[in-house]
Amino acid sequence: MKAVGAARLFLALWQDDGTRVALARCRDAWAWCADAVPQRTEKLHLTLHFLGAVPQQRLPELIDGLRVSFSRFALHLDGVQRGSNDVAVLTPKALPQAVLALHAALCDGLEGLDLATESRRWRPHLTLARHAGDSAAPAQTVPVYWQVRGYALVESHAVTSDYGVLRHYGESVAGVEDGASGRWHATRMAS
Repeated sequence: MKAVGAARLFLALWQDDGTRVALARCRDAWAWCADAVPQRTEKLHLTLHFLGAVPQQRLPELIDGLRVSFSRFALHLDGVQRGSNDVAVLTPKALPQAVLALHAALCDGLEGLDLATESRRWRPHLTLARHAGDSAAPAQTVPVYWQVRGYALVESHAVTSDYGVLRHYGESVAGVEDGASGRWHATRMAS
């Protein structure tokens, strides 16, 4: 349950237009069972850190305080898994050092802002569907080659189940708009 006056936030690798199309193709190649709930195309992302409910008055501080050094990197999503929680995910078989460095820098940034970070080991993945049950993965997974040009601070809206990018950090990318929640209008920041 979200506290009154709080925003439910997470930091994520957010897809550009080209990556969004490739991720949707990968998701749509599955034969989903009747109970499966495939992730909507506009919501496909790879979570870096889940912040949870944060008081809205802290948003300006967070938007500025979560800017860390960033360099473009390639991420190859080339594995599929079904988790014990009945979720079908796309995973990288190998992690580039740049994504590990970004995750660590953001962890330091969160701690500097007195925000808790998860104690469990980070397992990067992109959720394709929930309640995947006996859904069938494609016989051959076509890898998604993602040129990651930034990361985003994102708000999850409980009522609509939509996501709004509050700030994109890194290079400007096609298809990523800041302030999608309608509450914040922020310009893209180059690091």
